Amino acid sequence: MREAVVRAVGDALIEVGLAGLDLADVARRAGVGKTTVYRRWGTVAAAVADLVDDMVETSAPRADTGGLAGDLRANAELVAETLADPRQGRLLAALIAAAREDERTAEALRRFYAARIAVWEPCVTDAVARGELPAGTDAAAVVRAVSAPLYYRFLTSGDAPEQADVTRAVDAAVAAAEAGAYR
Repeated sequence: MREAVVRAVGDALIEVGLAGLDLADVARRAGVGKTTVYRRWGTVAAAVADLVDDMVETSAPRADTGGLAGDLRANAELVAETLADPRQGRLLAALIAAAREDERTAEALRRFYAARIAVWEPCVTDAVARGELPAGTDAAAVVRAVSAPLYYRFLTSGDAPEQADVTRAVDAAVAAAEAGAYR
């Protein structure tokens, strides 16, 4: 039931935005009783927060290629694939818009990104341990430096990042990290 409701929340958010999201409609879309939805989630904000929590729980694990550039490339490609996915890209855009309107959604989205960054931080800490990067490199900053240009392209142009964007983001982050810019 949770899976159906979470999917329905995402579908509705994509179609009507946060302002148009209605728990009765979510129940109908999910094929469950609206009493069940109201009892378990209670508010639209709670349902959207659960959607984001589900995204954290079901996100892909990090790759371990054995080298910083390969690991960060795997991360960047995952971000690019997610943004290119017809549903996932639209859902992330809808969640970002919803976060501007609702603090609970904003907090859930911050938790999502914090969790995703935490999953990928070992790419950087492992690179420091191997001597690829200077000691004291801020792992979260390096991971954000890879993802940020990809999200920026998506949010400002509406286009999913291309392979050239992935390469540029990874190359720039690696070069900056090697130069000590993230210490």
